[in-house]
Amino acid sequence: MNIHPTAIVHPKANIGEDVSIGPYCVIGEHVTIGDQTELSPHVCIEGHTEIGRCCRISPFVSIGTPPQHLQYKDEPTKVCIGDHNIFRENVTINRGTVFGNGITRIGHHNFLMAYTHVAHDCELGNHIVMANAANLAGHVSVGNSVVIGGLVGVHQYVRIGEYAMVGGCSALGRDVPPFVRAAGGYRAQMFGLNTIALRRHGFSAVRMATLKAAFELLFRQGHRLQEAIKLARNEYGESTDVLSLLTFLESTSRGICQVSSRELDDDEE
Repeated sequence: MNIHPTAIVHPKANIGEDVSIGPYCVIGEHVTIGDQTELSPHVCIEGHTEIGRCCRISPFVSIGTPPQHLQYKDEPTKVCIGDHNIFRENVTINRGTVFGNGITRIGHHNFLMAYTHVAHDCELGNHIVMANAANLAGHVSVGNSVVIGGLVGVHQYVRIGEYAMVGGCSALGRDVPPFVRAAGGYRAQMFGLNTIALRRHGFSAVRMATLKAAFELLFRQGHRLQEAIKLARNEYGESTDVLSLLTFLESTSRGICQVSSRELDDDEE
């Protein structure tokens, strides 16, 4: 363990082996930090916060701070963070609320760039990239292997499905389904499949063709959504990818992003 003499670490904090804590860090009483995690100077971690192994936390990151919510009354809610995450400068992650699920949760192998914000009760999966100044409001859910561009704002309770991409400077007020790409200023729209990411993650041509056909049926043939879901289930029900997409659509509470009338070329992604 390497703790700089200017750091303030509460004696009851649970600090793992080979942890490095830089100058002027502040670590609270109820904090747990896993083995081999590195904290750069001026990091603040407070509240009931658990951080996993081998994370890299840059200067002026704040984790476990109170939620930005007027009803919060200092209840002992949590932040739970997994292993191998990178949080760059000025990232902020708020703890949960008792009227949410009580926990703000971040999985493994995520990369949050400078000035990103994860609000109370958010749930992030694994292998997510959030570019600079992307902001998640409370209760947002982000699936595995999602990319969120810079300066994106996500409304509370919105969900972003796995392998989706959200283009920079977009505003999300509705759910983004798995496997698609969305972009747009005031209200983002869907522009077809996130083909580059699907290829990079090893999706075969057959899987991608099936998803593309299902996307066209669901969003571009003029059917009402519930009717389109039934048609897609009958036509492509043997595809686990399509079933995952349909389950997401059936469980929406905020509605789904509108679809654009055109596809983006890969070089526009």
